[in-house]
Order: sequence, then C-alpha cells, then structure tokens
Amino acid sequence: MSKKIVDAHIHLDMYKPDERFGILRDMEANDVDALIAVSNHLASAQETIRLAHADNRVKPAFGFHPEQPLPTDEEVGDLLAMIERDSDRVVAVGEVGLPYYLRREGEMTSREREAYVHVLEAFIRNAAELNKPVALHAIYDDAPEVIDLLEKHSLSKAHFHWFKGDSKTMQRMMRNGYFISVTPDILYEAETRELVRQFPLDKIMVETDGPWPFEGPFKGKMTHPHMIHRSAREIAVLKGIPDEDVYHRLYDNTIHFYGI
Repeated sequence: MSKKIVDAHIHLDMYKPDERFGILRDMEANDVDALIAVSNHLASAQETIRLAHADNRVKPAFGFHPEQPLPTDEEVGDLLAMIERDSDRVVAVGEVGLPYYLRREGEMTSREREAYVHVLEAFIRNAAELNKPVALHAIYDDAPEVIDLLEKHSLSKAHFHWFKGDSKTMQRMMRNGYFISVTPDILYEAETRELVRQFPLDKIMVETDGPWPFEGPFKGKMTHPHMIHRSAREIAVLKGIPDEDVYHRLYDNTIHFYGI
C-alpha cells in the first residue's frame, strides 16, 4: 500500500529559494503528493500563488496571520479580492485567527483585540460565502471565540492547525466535525501526543508548519515535509493502528477536506 503524505500546513514562501527548490525537487522521492501552502499577508499570498502557478502540487491558501500588527483595511480588501479572483485555484482561506502569543507578549487593549476579531470574521464570512475551508491559528482561550464565529457563519470546514486547548474546547470541536493537524513535535511533546490519543483519526491531518524549526530528533535540521512520515508512524503507535491504515486515513482526510 502506498504511504503517500500531504503537508496540510506549510509556509512555503518563507523558505529561502534554494531550500524551496530542494523541497519541491524531492517531493516525489519522499512520497509527498502535495503541499497546502498558507500565506501570512498580501505579499505572502502573491508569492504563494506564483509558486502554485509554477508547480501544481503547491495548493495555495490566502489569509492574514494574526501574530503580527493589524493589516490595513486596504490590505484585507485586497486579500479578499484575491481569494475571489483565484477561487478556482485557492483551496482555502488561511492562515487566519487570533493573536494569542502577540497578546501575551505585550499590551493589547480590548479595542485592538476586537479589531483582530473583526478581521478574522471578514475572512470567515468570505470562506463561508465561497464554500472554502478555513485554516486557523486559534489556540487556548482564543479557540472558543473562534468557534463562536464559525458557528455564527455556519462554516463547518474548519482546520485548527497545531491546536492547543482544553478538553471542553476539544469536545466542542469534535461535535462540530472540525479537523486538527499535528506537527513533528508529536515525537516529544506530551500535549500533542495526548491530543492525538483523544481526537478521532478521521479528523486528523499532519503538517510541518515549516519553516518553523523543531526540537528532539529534528533539532538543528531544516523543517522538511519528509518529517511527516515520522509523525504518521507515531500516530499509529499512539492509536494502536497499523501504519498502513494511518497513512491511508491521513492522506484521505487531507485530500477530501481541501478538495485537491
């Protein structure tokens, strides 16, 4: 049985050109079928669509990553227009969400946070109108508020990438049929391992979030989609399911969720 994988969340545009070239060159050799390439902002989305036009294994998503200063109304408008204009090629709205780490690291007024919520809601509304999945940065105490917005706009195609949160939120996500994805930190992070034990396999995907670096066996190494093979095998161990069955499920989950 094939052990093909899809990287469900990677910032391909953030790699150096030679690193990106190597990743794309070696995809077939590493049994990597596709990359869900999310964007951080307008310039990122423009580069990501360029990469997608050059290589159809790159599946682009447009959004505004919340862990940065607020975008202008013009930038949000341009991103939303790009999503609509390229809707036949764009597989998702993302990465979008709320600024958990930015909020924790410094002062953020309630008015400023509300502005982030307003931006997020604009993207969620857009995804719902276009029937596109949404790739989310929504962790810990931000996650319930994001779920509120998803429910408000009846958007069920939600992917909480690298999710972290409490059991109550996790149960709510499962009831709503949302997906999660886990990174290679499953090999050494207790929180990620417990998440995988509890979440149903038919709602799990695997990702790198590259070029974000990892520790443990990956310390000092460039984050590469081939690391997902280690993640898949570890999920099999944690679930007590044969490797082949886990590979098949993870692959199908991602292909069907993103419609690729």
